[in-house]
Amino acid sequence: MSNAPLMPKATAVWLLDNTALTFDQVADFTKMHPLEVRAIADGDAAQGIKGMDPLSNGQLTREEIEKGEKNPDYRLRLQESKVVLPPQPKRKGPRYTPVSRRHERPSAILWLLRSHPELKDAQIMRLVGTTKSTIASVRDRTHWNTSQLTPIDPVTLGLCSQIELDFEVARAAKEKPVDAAYGGATLLPASETTKKDEYEPSEKSSDDLNVDAVFAKLKTLGGKKHEEEEE
Repeated sequence: MSNAPLMPKATAVWLLDNTALTFDQVADFTKMHPLEVRAIADGDAAQGIKGMDPLSNGQLTREEIEKGEKNPDYRLRLQESKVVLPPQPKRKGPRYTPVSRRHERPSAILWLLRSHPELKDAQIMRLVGTTKSTIASVRDRTHWNTSQLTPIDPVTLGLCSQIELDFEVARAAKEKPVDAAYGGATLLPASETTKKDEYEPSEKSSDDLNVDAVFAKLKTLGGKKHEEEEE
């Protein structure tokens, strides 16, 4: 429910009792369904709820109500509050986990230890809302329920969001020193791949063929063969 007045049902009760606004206008202003507003007007809903005057708390003006009463198609506008609340300071400490989900934290811790061993204990504490002793007991397999623990993604359990998990994993990977012992396979430099092979001139071997000698030998062989045929 966005941009809705405080206590919408109580506001709807007051508007229905003290103005001539239509059901659609009241429903639009209080962000309620028109049928629910009609049920309030008929007495079938919101029984026992005392109406709250939106004029007294500055959420609506008399001029806005008069405009709406004159024009059924006009939609009331919620007045901006002039009271500026100070920002709430961020609380330091472990994340609060509902009681119904606290028994699932060891399973989430086990999943984080196996899937992301680069995470520090402080990061796991922020994600799951646990203590350092619990993390140590799960890691050392001294937890009282070790035999029954099954690694489960904390995002699936609703203990943290995927954005928070990705942020902590990225931070841990950034802080982890890079192992420079093995840099992986690299390509040869251009000076090596474009280098031309230099062959030193060598003397002519005795096996090189002489064209004139070959033809002379062929003529000799051909002459001998012709003489043998004549004989």
